[in-house]
Amino acid sequence: MNNTQEDAVGLLSERHQQIGEFVRTHPDYYVHQFDKINSQSGFSWTFNLWAGILGPIWYAARGLWNWALTFLIIETFAFVQIIRGFFGDLASDAWERIARIEGTLELRKQQLASAIENNSEKIDVYKRTVASLEENIGGIRQEAQQLEETGIWVAASGIVVLILVKLAQSIYANTLLEKRFSDWLSDSTIVSGMPLKHIVLATIFVIGILVATVIHYSFPGVYPFLIQFPTNPDIRLTSIGWVESFFSFSVTHGEVFFDTITIGIRWMLDSLELIFVQTPWMVIASFIILLTWLSAGIRAAIYCAGFLLYMGLLGFWEKAMITLALLGTAACLSIVIGIPLGMYCARRPRFYSFIRPIMDFMQTMPAFVFMIPVIAFFGTGKPAAVVTTMIFGGTPVVRLTVLGLRGVPEHVREAAISFGASKYYLLSKVDLPLAGPSIRAGINQTIMLSLAMVVVASLIGAKGLGEDVLEALQYANVGQGILAGFAILFCSMILDRIVQGDKK
Repeated sequence: MNNTQEDAVGLLSERHQQIGEFVRTHPDYYVHQFDKINSQSGFSWTFNLWAGILGPIWYAARGLWNWALTFLIIETFAFVQIIRGFFGDLASDAWERIARIEGTLELRKQQLASAIENNSEKIDVYKRTVASLEENIGGIRQEAQQLEETGIWVAASGIVVLILVKLAQSIYANTLLEKRFSDWLSDSTIVSGMPLKHIVLATIFVIGILVATVIHYSFPGVYPFLIQFPTNPDIRLTSIGWVESFFSFSVTHGEVFFDTITIGIRWMLDSLELIFVQTPWMVIASFIILLTWLSAGIRAAIYCAGFLLYMGLLGFWEKAMITLALLGTAACLSIVIGIPLGMYCARRPRFYSFIRPIMDFMQTMPAFVFMIPVIAFFGTGKPAAVVTTMIFGGTPVVRLTVLGLRGVPEHVREAAISFGASKYYLLSKVDLPLAGPSIRAGINQTIMLSLAMVVVASLIGAKGLGEDVLEALQYANVGQGILAGFAILFCSMILDRIVQGDKK
């Protein structure tokens, strides 16, 4: 035997040893199956009996939880069909409808008898009603009987589905486990074997899901706690009291803080409104068109001029400028706060992991929910609208600044440091220029999300184009709503072109 053959035998022996270490149980069986899978380029047909018998429990115990959940859903459906077909009352809803109609029928018969006794003019009406109800009961009773007769077919469909899923579990088990073994070779953190805690957890989970689901769907209404979560109204009332007490305390003791923020926002907002609204429209329009041309080119400038003409001719100019002032205040504050915060978080993973859930909360919480504490702290009006817009739209610039700075190649930074670059030079001449596209994308996303809040902010006193859309919703004025919506769209397109640039 030459050296090449000896190396091959050694590698094969080492692989078999690793397989045994990974599976822990029945190593000879899995060595044979894994070798068979590896010897074929396509799908290898194997059969694992225990995987089919135990089903989701086997897959979960082996760490294949994604497949365990998939098979559990299918098996649960199959068992529900089997139990419903053999033991369940498929016509329970129909019999309940019959019981309700019979109660109404009894009342109408009494009314008919009274009408006959009093020789009322409604005798024919009651007769038709009674006849209609009796006919309806007959149809539903026939439907209930048909449903009861289909029980055997429902059970048969469940049996077929169960057999098919068991076959799939048996056939795919070894292939999926071999793939997990390959992942385990390169990642030692993957759990091997079938740990006892996995077996216990999988068994409890699978049996609990199966039993609860089968009982609920096969025998509806027998155990009400499966439908209604057991709770106590006092828990909710107590929680409401705690929340209200917290906000009352915060408003009372933080009045100076919130008033200072309100004054600062109002000063900036009034300044921008003075620039956009009070300045002659020709000056503002010329400035916006010129800025678009310098940033995005002549074609974008022509489109920008058309958008501005649309807003002017349809009487949206002043409200568009108010919207831009509101948006500019919120976006500027978000950018001024967000970029430095992103720069700080980019080199401090622990701090970023701390504030990331807060940003997730800010982006996922519905706007109408976080408007409630904003109104409590800042009242209604434009400052509250600015704060609401900042909460919703301020996170992308932080996230994308972090993403951009972390994406700077490390060898570029090391080269700059080796040539004696200071921290300021490294940041200003290396990190920020290379992260520039990502940061600009964050600024763009912040502006776009802020525009998306224009209509919502109008609910708490913000003026501008959102007010026209809100009025259109209240009074079903389709034309006004569509025209104002296009004006908001054009504002966002102008700002997008200015910020993104992409001059051609």
